[in-house]
Amino acid sequence: MERHLNSDRNRNHETRRTVNHQARTTAEAEVEDWVRQVLRKTEKTPTLLREAAGDSACCIFRVPQSLVEINEKAYQPRIVSIGPYHNGLEHLKIIEEHKWRFLGSLLERKGDYDNILQNCFLIIASLEPEIRACYSETNMFKSHEFVEMMVLDGCFIIELVCKVTGLIRREPDDPIFKMDWILPFLMRDLLKLENQIPFFVLQNLFDILEPNPTTSLVSRTLRFFSDHVLERPESVLSKADNLQAKHILDLVRLSFRPSSPKRPVSLSKKNFLLSFQPAEKLHRAGIQFTTRRNKDSFLDIKFADGVLRIPPLPMDDIVSSFFLNCVAFEQCYGHCEKFITDYARFMGCLIHTSSDAGFLCDHKIIENCFGTDDEVARFFTDVGKDVAFDIERSYLAKSIEEVNEYYWNDWHVRWASFKNKYFDTPWSFISASAAAVLLILTMIQTFFAWYSYAYPRKNN
Repeated sequence: MERHLNSDRNRNHETRRTVNHQARTTAEAEVEDWVRQVLRKTEKTPTLLREAAGDSACCIFRVPQSLVEINEKAYQPRIVSIGPYHNGLEHLKIIEEHKWRFLGSLLERKGDYDNILQNCFLIIASLEPEIRACYSETNMFKSHEFVEMMVLDGCFIIELVCKVTGLIRREPDDPIFKMDWILPFLMRDLLKLENQIPFFVLQNLFDILEPNPTTSLVSRTLRFFSDHVLERPESVLSKADNLQAKHILDLVRLSFRPSSPKRPVSLSKKNFLLSFQPAEKLHRAGIQFTTRRNKDSFLDIKFADGVLRIPPLPMDDIVSSFFLNCVAFEQCYGHCEKFITDYARFMGCLIHTSSDAGFLCDHKIIENCFGTDDEVARFFTDVGKDVAFDIERSYLAKSIEEVNEYYWNDWHVRWASFKNKYFDTPWSFISASAAAVLLILTMIQTFFAWYSYAYPRKNN
């Protein structure tokens, strides 16, 4: 009996040991399988933000979601797709069909279109790796599809620019130009970050299509926008060939580059620089606001002797869209100056409320074609949200430092308070003047009373 019990115990022990061994074997196999899966994941190449997206060559990005959430419409093309990010979307097909029409008319005008088209495809195919490297997101287009898209979009842009600027004749009843709403939307879409192709693609195609141009593609592209949406003076257009742009958005952005050189600021005053006050507070502290007639760039802001001189900014839907896409580009591309971001944050500090926006409009600093003062204030509040800003590297850092020093000077504040109290309106000036005259007369009367008492007349 006892021997039988011992035998059962041994069998049970052996069974448990076998079960435990099998469980360990199963667990080890699951761990090994999990490790293999993890290793496979580590070997995957990022596609939504390529590993090489930080290189200077990569210059066309998806707009960060944090910015899209603030104003999605500012970044999405409304009528035309350029490049791979929005290619094939249903609502953009209206112009997609006209791209082929433009390409056909271009080739027909050139005559030897088989040879020209072949040269276009050959040059772009040879540049395909460099072109793909310009995009932060890996696209899944096959080689021939990608090259075809670049040639089609590039030729469309060149043909559009040449027709609008008068280099070639355009058909009088072409709906692209005849319907008033289309061209402004096209121009706005061509200035959106996700809707770009590298400028060297355009330049290589232009060199084939226009071997003996009267003007460069750079200056002609700037004139294309200048004549309709973003005016640029001849002084800027004449120097356009010196601009080394990554794409069309960058080209227009660089044409506004401020002439003011950066001036060193004290690093110990970083927090002091961040305490910049809104426009009406600065005005109450004695700082005067006036427009600075600089047509080269609205970014050239100057401060001297208590006067803040700001070039006028025409605010409308196109300018606001351009602003937002420039800020998005400067946030994503780490190899450029951030002067549009600097300006946007500066204006955001000046405009806290609709009252500040109205004040700047009254002083002709903002030419408001955008909407109400409240909409202008909301725009400059939004444009600075979730935006990285290094004030020490800002081209406006020294001006901000000088404005703050003037603002926090007690003498300036007291003198400004006195002027605002007694000389701000004609009636307060008249009242102050009357009080001053009365005071002077009282003093004269007192003096003569004292004089007659101290030195009485002697009777003869």
